[in-house]
Amino acid sequence: MKHTANQARLLVATAHDPRWARVVSRDLKADGTFFYSVKTTGVYCRPSCRSRLARPEHVRFHATCEDAEKAGFRPCKRCIPNQPAWGNRHTQTVIAACRFIEKSGKAPGLKELATNAGLSIYHFHRLFKAITGVTPKEYVTALRANRVRTQLQGRGSVTDAIYEAGYNSSGRFYENANDVLGMTPSTYRAGGAWTTIRFGVGKCSLGSILVANSERGVCAIFLGDDPEQLTRDLQNQFPHAHLIQGDAGFDHLVEKVVGIIEAPARSLDLPLDVRGTAFQQRVWKALQGIPAGSTVSYADIAGRIGSPTSIRAVARACGANPLAVAIPCHRVVRTNGELSGYRWSIERKRVLLERERPT
Repeated sequence: MKHTANQARLLVATAHDPRWARVVSRDLKADGTFFYSVKTTGVYCRPSCRSRLARPEHVRFHATCEDAEKAGFRPCKRCIPNQPAWGNRHTQTVIAACRFIEKSGKAPGLKELATNAGLSIYHFHRLFKAITGVTPKEYVTALRANRVRTQLQGRGSVTDAIYEAGYNSSGRFYENANDVLGMTPSTYRAGGAWTTIRFGVGKCSLGSILVANSERGVCAIFLGDDPEQLTRDLQNQFPHAHLIQGDAGFDHLVEKVVGIIEAPARSLDLPLDVRGTAFQQRVWKALQGIPAGSTVSYADIAGRIGSPTSIRAVARACGANPLAVAIPCHRVVRTNGELSGYRWSIERKRVLLERERPT
């Protein structure tokens, strides 16, 4: 079939658009990041739609459902793009899988979970991650960690607590105890009373700054106006730890952090002690990949961690970030480029971004 010059131009434009490759592969991760319409059918779809693939010269891309509908297209009845991604049926499937994991005496494997859900291993894994923001393995790991925390608060032995939480061996648990609890099981049982965190409070051009360091690395960088309030915030963050005011040698660490406040394009070349949920850890790791001088949207981060529908959860994870600048949540803005909430004030966020802006 011959193409007119205009059709040929449209074909080339679509074929070279990176979004077209995601439509061709029916990329589930792309859902929610854009939509596409088909001129010959008059409908618009989500990228993962299983309908027959349209000819590229008939395809147009849209940022939102509203944009597609304003252009005169109606939602596809198969993928229902104007409804929450995956639909209620898929969401319920994943919820049922989470309940199955929670009720299991031992951690179920991926094959068992997929079989129980009536899906292929690949499809189940992709679906679970897209809806929850974490893989089934990460969910199981987080659940066992929560269980062992609860068990350690009881009166039984530490070994009993480890096995009752679903770990197959105490040796394997102890290998990762710091990652799970942030301390040894015995220390956790004591309420973290033996955990020592040193901290110092200083001044920078953005006001007061508090820097705290555990045995594992920098665990808090707070900004604010009131030094005493920053200290109270640290106590709230680590209520059972033994907090010690840093000595003169600790001032060097504070000065190093102040250095990246004044020149945020620099990186903090120090080990970090980052504690959070599995989902928060994924978000914070993605934030660390944003180069200085660049900004991304919450939707971009959600897409990068493979959970395009978890935009609000991403925003909450950004708000819970305990390490200002070291984990650069100030580089996340709204989709339209406007500044959004920042734990340490919008004005500080504005200043940090201005300092990073290429001259």
